[in-house]
Amino acid sequence: QVHLVESGGGLVQPGGSLRLSCTASGRTSSNYAMAWFRQTPGKEREFVAAIDTSGGLTTYADSAKARFTISRDNAKNTVFLQMNSLKRQDTAVYYCAAARILGVPSTESLYDFWGQGTQVTVSS
Repeated sequence: QVHLVESGGGLVQPGGSLRLSCTASGRTSSNYAMAWFRQTPGKEREFVAAIDTSGGLTTYADSAKARFTISRDNAKNTVFLQMNSLKRQDTAVYYCAAARILGVPSTESLYDFWGQGTQVTVSS
């Protein structure tokens, strides 16, 4: 089992930045690919970014490219999502997920463990 806890969400103005963190406990998270997904009311959860076990390979949704950066610190069992130039449409609950799989999957069903989510609201 891997227990994931997200933090760092909040209210930010358009154009602002936030850094989300996801701390893992239980089995060694360095054996897991990690990802961020997000969901708004009435919509399906969507992929944002993923990072492989070593941190050397990342992938992003088109909506996140050039604005968001995913990274990980395996020594601290933590994954980060740095979000810059935030837009109102980035408002969502952001979820951290872990998958015992090689590569950087963007498919929700491949992820085994999920956090509770953290709310990000972009509004003036």
